[in-house]
Amino acid sequence: MRRHLTKYLRIAAAAAIAAFHFIPIYILLMVSFKKGSDFSSRWCPPSYLYLDNYIEVLKDGDLIKAFGNTVLITVCAAFLVLFLGAICAYPIARIRSRLSSLITNIVLAVMMIPSLSVIVPLYTNMLGLGAVNTYWGIILILATYNLPMSVFLFSNFIRNIPDELDEAAAIDGCRDFRIFFSVIMPQLQPVIASVLILTGIKIWNDYKYALYFLQDNDMETITLFISKFFSDFSVELNEAAAAAFLAILPVCLLFLFLQKYFITGLSEGSIK
Repeated sequence: MRRHLTKYLRIAAAAAIAAFHFIPIYILLMVSFKKGSDFSSRWCPPSYLYLDNYIEVLKDGDLIKAFGNTVLITVCAAFLVLFLGAICAYPIARIRSRLSSLITNIVLAVMMIPSLSVIVPLYTNMLGLGAVNTYWGIILILATYNLPMSVFLFSNFIRNIPDELDEAAAIDGCRDFRIFFSVIMPQLQPVIASVLILTGIKIWNDYKYALYFLQDNDMETITLFISKFFSDFSVELNEAAAAAFLAILPVCLLFLFLQKYFITGLSEGSIK
């Protein structure tokens, strides 16, 4: 009896937490389907079907262009984070020495640095390199900013993979790169999914770096596009809600597709 009660309490708690996190999405949907002149409670669904907010944000094609820019930046930056993170984490995890411990501590320390604290010198350097208003500049910045967490998760996950697999591959004549790509990499699917979700969401939702380093309207990302609905003179909340709902759909689909790997990779990759 007590076991069944505990089970039901866990289900009820999980349902309550899920409902609590769904509230912002629910309000976003309600606002996106209402007219700008509708001042009813944002909790109440509209008594009419109003799609003009979605039509308006899609009308000029700027949202599609912003989506394309965001997808390009996210895919390229996430690929660099995954590839370089795994490559750097392998020797850190396998070579157990003071130097490896020092590098791990440096990675942890870099993760604690607030990103906005380096924005001025970073902008100065990128301006000198001609990287402002370029795709490669923003991709490099976002990949560099998210790389420490990738290295941390990959290195801790690789430590849980038995060294005997490396030794067996070495006996068969495999060198380090062959061992990594043929033996270690196929086992990294859970942590790859975790890193992809965590860094992909951060890159997709980035606003501060895009604001400073993408000042050309043709290169604006989805967050910059949504911010244009808010100004000192007017707030187009309903259209902003429609654009925001469309913006979160790819991220939600990515999480639903990779969720079975996410928890495993995050729990094993975060254990030091």
